[in-house]
Amino acid sequence: MGKLQSKLRHSTYNKYSMPDGIVEERGPARAFLDYSPAHADAAVTAVAALSSDMCVSGGKDKTVVAYNWKTGNVVRRFQGHEREITKVACIPRSSQFFSASRDKMVMMWDLRSSSWPKQQLSGHAMVVTGLAVSPDSARLCTGSRDNTLLMWDVGTGQCVERVSVSRNLVTHLCWVPQEPYVLQTSEDKTIRLWDTRGLKVAHMFPAKQHIQTYCEVSVDGHQCVSCSNGFGGDGCEATLWDLRQTRNKICEYKGHFQTVASCVFLPRAWALMPVIATSSHDCKPAFSPWLWTDQGP
Repeated sequence: MGKLQSKLRHSTYNKYSMPDGIVEERGPARAFLDYSPAHADAAVTAVAALSSDMCVSGGKDKTVVAYNWKTGNVVRRFQGHEREITKVACIPRSSQFFSASRDKMVMMWDLRSSSWPKQQLSGHAMVVTGLAVSPDSARLCTGSRDNTLLMWDVGTGQCVERVSVSRNLVTHLCWVPQEPYVLQTSEDKTIRLWDTRGLKVAHMFPAKQHIQTYCEVSVDGHQCVSCSNGFGGDGCEATLWDLRQTRNKICEYKGHFQTVASCVFLPRAWALMPVIATSSHDCKPAFSPWLWTDQGP
C-alpha cells in the first residue's frame, strides 16, 4: 500500500475465519472519510502513535510525517534522512519521536520545534532496523543489520552501551513495559530478551524454523508475540510467548500464506484472553487484520 489509506470505511468487524473461508460480521456501514496523502507516490514503511489523534509515519520518500488521523491532514513534514525510513518510535507523553533509516542514521524530531532534527545519532555500520524507547523516556535502544545493539542517552544523544552478536541481524525491537528488558527479533530465527542493565542477553527463546520479522509486548508485560516469514503457508505464523518466569511458548497461530510482517495486541474489551492482530504479505485487507485468541482464530 503506497499511501496511508486515502479512504477508510468505518465498519465494525467482529470475526474472521481461516483464509479459505472468510467470515465477516459487521455493523452498519457509515460514510467514507477522505484523507490527504501522507507520502505521495511513495510507500509508507513505518508508523507509530504520537498521541490520541496524531500518528507519525516514515516512507520511501525519505521523509517523516506527522499526521492527524481525526482531521485527515498532514500536520508537518520532516526531512533530513538521505534514504528511506525503516522505523519510527515515539517518546511517551511528549511531542518528540525518532526515525531510523537505510542511511544508517537515527534522528530525533520535535513536533513543536523546527523541521530539522534535534539530534542525529550515528553509530551503526548498516541500515538501522530497530528502535525502542524506554518507559521512562531516558534511553533509546537501536538495532541494525550490522549485528549490533546500541543504547543511547536520550538527553545527551551519547551512545552509552554497545554489544555485537554474530549473525544477529536485527529485524525489530520493543521495550517491555515497566521492566529493564528489550525484546528483539532477528534474521537468525531467534527471539532474544535483553537486560538493559549492561546490555546482556537475559533469555533466548527456542529458535524458530523461519526468520522472525517482528515482535510486540502486551501492555501488562506478561506476554509477547513474534511473527515469521514464509511462503505458501510454510512458516507465516505468529507465536505467543510467556514473558514471566517460565518463558514458555503458549501457542502458535497459522493461517497466512505469506510472510507475517507485523503483529499487535488489541484491547480486551470483548475477550478474556489475549487478542492479536497480524498483517501479512498475502494481501489481506489493510483495515481487516486477522483476529486471534489463544484458542485459535
